[in-house]
Amino acid sequence: MKTHIYTCEMFEYLLKHNRMNESDARGKFRQILSAVQYCHRKNIVHRDLKAENLLLDYQNNIKLADFGFANHFNATSLLDTFCGSPPYAAPELLNGEKYIGPEVDVWALGVILYLFISGSLPFEAPNLKELHRRITQCDYRIPYFMSTKCELIIKRMLEIDPIKRSCLEELMEDPWINIGYEHDPLRPYVEPRENYNDPVRIGKLKIN
Repeated sequence: MKTHIYTCEMFEYLLKHNRMNESDARGKFRQILSAVQYCHRKNIVHRDLKAENLLLDYQNNIKLADFGFANHFNATSLLDTFCGSPPYAAPELLNGEKYIGPEVDVWALGVILYLFISGSLPFEAPNLKELHRRITQCDYRIPYFMSTKCELIIKRMLEIDPIKRSCLEELMEDPWINIGYEHDPLRPYVEPRENYNDPVRIGKLKIN
């Protein structure tokens, strides 16, 4: 049995380092995007994505943690439970609206990327009422040091209308996400096709 040793949460990492440059943030965010897209491909929505639930291992790789609020989703049966931390919550969650699932994870990912690069949350307020207003009106500021391409991908995630909000497959093709990775662009997970000629599979069938 292999044991994974995690050095810290990304929340602790950011407290120590304040913020990340865009190159470092991109590398981490690509891992998160890939992991969440894999979950969505399996019809699982996390619903509690935040810096505290991103674990950093000794090789500086990120792992998703705390699937306590995770749920299966499908387009014909909407979810209606409010889950997660308010600063990461999508507007439709705060408004008590029903949702499919992946779109609320995408919003939380926008908050996470903003946090990585700015060192602070996009939506902060002295009380829940004001936090609700800022999130539902998408009232946040872009720091002067953030690149235009990074600003644009964040806006694609922090889109008030969940229908217009980008899906993860679209985000994987965003120009910012693949800067420096032109020879290794981020690609969505696709279920492998069944190989009915696999000798191991055939052997098991013969045994049975």
